[in-house]
Formats: sequence, C-alpha cells, structure tokens
Amino acid sequence: MSYIVLSHYQSKVLLDARCQGLPSVSVSPDLNRTTVKARLDEEGVRFPAGQFVTWSDLERIGKSETKCFVVEDGSVSEVQTFSETTNWARALMPTPSAPTMLVSGVPMHRIKGTDPYRDTLKKIKTLAPVTGRVLDTATGLGYTAIEAARTADEVITIEIDPASLEIAQLNPWSVELFDNPKISQIVGDAYDEVDAFDDGSFSRIIHDPPMFSLAGDLYAGEFYAQLYRILRHKGRLFHYIGDLSSKSGQGVMRGVIRRLGDAGFSRVVRRPEAFGVLAYK
Repeated sequence: MSYIVLSHYQSKVLLDARCQGLPSVSVSPDLNRTTVKARLDEEGVRFPAGQFVTWSDLERIGKSETKCFVVEDGSVSEVQTFSETTNWARALMPTPSAPTMLVSGVPMHRIKGTDPYRDTLKKIKTLAPVTGRVLDTATGLGYTAIEAARTADEVITIEIDPASLEIAQLNPWSVELFDNPKISQIVGDAYDEVDAFDDGSFSRIIHDPPMFSLAGDLYAGEFYAQLYRILRHKGRLFHYIGDLSSKSGQGVMRGVIRRLGDAGFSRVVRRPEAFGVLAYK
C-alpha cells in the first residue's frame, strides 16, 4: 500500500519513543497487523516505505480514541464518510486488535470484553464446519466473509451501502475481501438480492444485519422464508441478534425464533456466546 493507517494506539508508541529520545522504534503501519522500524527525527516519523508523519499530526491522532487516520503523500485524513444511500455516517474505529466500523456512532462489532476479530470467530464457529458455498448477507468490513473463505469453497457477500465498502477499502484488516478469489461481492439490498439465488444454493448462511430499528425488513418472516429456500437440506443459518440476556435482545430473539420456525427451520438453538441463534434446515 502507498498509504499507512494509524490510530491513537500507534501514536502513543511514537510519542513515547520521542519522549525517551529514541532514534527509532517498532510500530504498526496497518492497525496492528504488522510492525516495522520507523525512524524518529526533529520533524516527525519516517516509515520504511517512505511515508512521513509530523509530530503535530501524531498529537492530533493521539487525541482521538474513536478514529483511524490515513497517511498518504504527506497528508493525514480521518477514515470516515457519509452515505447518501442510507444517510448513515460511517467511520473506522480502532481497537487493540482489528478495528470496527461506527455506523451512526454505533460500533458494528462487539468490543466490550472482546474485539471484532474474536467476535467474528465466534460467529463462524457456530456454523462449523464451514464448507461448500456460503452466503454472508451483510458485508460490513468483510471480516465474516474473509474468515468463512478460509474453509469454504465460495463466499457470496452482500452489502447495501457502497460507503461501507469505501471504508473497508482503507482498512488494512479488510484486504482479503478484495483480493481473495473465493469471495464475490454484491452491492445491493439483501432483502431483494436473495430472490435471484436458486433453491438450495448455500450450505451455510451468516445473517448479521444491522440492529432491528435500522433494518427491520431483514428480520421479517418473508425474508427468513427466502433464506430457508436458498439453504440446502441439512444446511445451517447463524443469525446475529445482540446480547440475548438484555431486555431488548430477549424481545428480538423471541420474535426471530418464532418467525424462523414459521419459515420452516426445524430447530433454532440459542448461541449466547456468539450473541445469536443457530437455525437448522
């Protein structure tokens, strides 16, 4: 990449090294995926690939705990955008591990007591073994599609909002979403896009929609009936809901389980460790 992506975590490493008078320090240029040796001088920090960040910019980055910053051609800008499709503001938010995306100020992954990467692994684990053809109904940053593609033959992932993919293209943890030949992307509304799939097209479906208040149609019985139709015999569907022990989560879960049953799923099992339910066909 010709650019690097930093957050307050990397800024702290660099500013602390400056205070200690170090000539160089190991730091991540890609939000904790890898590390490089960066050189420090009076003006700022120089990375091996040629990127340069001033001390004033690093101090600005260090003051923001909810934003990530792209450094390219000497300029520093926040990784954020506003979607004309959904009217949602989107931004990349750092964590000690993989970043999450803020959607209208709400993190799209669990970050309390876990991190987005471990959150994704728990969802994938509910469907193990993840084999055959897999449908991911909400791309987001692509973590689900990327992990599913490690063992699946093919992954189809759907994203309604092009702005989400704009953020993902700047996220170092999302590179495989665009590079892995086993992953195919569809830009559109999952509610409509599933109509085009043949009966029994998928062995596994991962349904991780936005919260009910933002995307109620993706919790509708009609949509569940379509997911049942395109899932093969003995296939499995994981449906993310949220904290099943919370009052709101319990309410949503009851409705989800009832409508999945009405759609034809033979068994629906609560999976509280992954904040969702697993449905069997």
